[in-house]
Amino acid sequence: MAPSRAPARVTAQALIAPLLPAGVVVAEERGDPPHARLLAQEAAHVARSVPERRREFTTVRLCARRALAQLGVPAAAILPGPHGAPQWPAGVVGSMTHCRDYRGAALARRRDVAALGIDAEPAEPLADGVLEAIATVGERAQIRRLLHHRPSIPWDRLLFSAKEAVYKSTFPLSGVRLGFEDVAITLDPADGSFRARLAIPGLADGQPRTVLAGRWSATRGLLLTAVTLPADGRPADAHGARR
Repeated sequence: MAPSRAPARVTAQALIAPLLPAGVVVAEERGDPPHARLLAQEAAHVARSVPERRREFTTVRLCARRALAQLGVPAAAILPGPHGAPQWPAGVVGSMTHCRDYRGAALARRRDVAALGIDAEPAEPLADGVLEAIATVGERAQIRRLLHHRPSIPWDRLLFSAKEAVYKSTFPLSGVRLGFEDVAITLDPADGSFRARLAIPGLADGQPRTVLAGRWSATRGLLLTAVTLPADGRPADAHGARR
């Protein structure tokens, strides 16, 4: 059965959970708790990293293990695969994200959700020149229009975040490394949704997928995006519900 419109199970902060369907569990932190610890394999992976990298790596895995506990899955080391995607326990799909002042993880049972991707970014404009590197001509025109009508939201960085969420949701299924130019995003300012058209089809249950739906929000100094692919391979609307 595909996820319904009911919200994901959440922790107290519940910032990204409203963007995700039932069947997805979420854990979040707005800082780095001093009690957070890595498992031995994880600690070895970041032993030579700078302190900031170790802190974010540690806290986001704390979030992931809290989410695993919500699913009734024992704690396990969560190591990056060859291309950086996290390797989850059998039967689990998930996504992690971290940025300044935010770490989060969203997980689900594979029987409920085929794949998901989440991303968080500070609600600030991109640095000069970055939009030109990540956006198509049509996307840049869209961003100009959105900034004109609703300048309070840094639409350029929201576009970047949406593309990151799309990549995180499709790569575990297809193994295809999408470039920014391979994903065309249409942002809807009215209902907090977006559409992603893929130049290279992603896969869901073995079926080519060229259009994905996602959700976005701008809240508490953050831009948050999420993409969920239902387990039955049918198209999902922007709320993560089957249609």
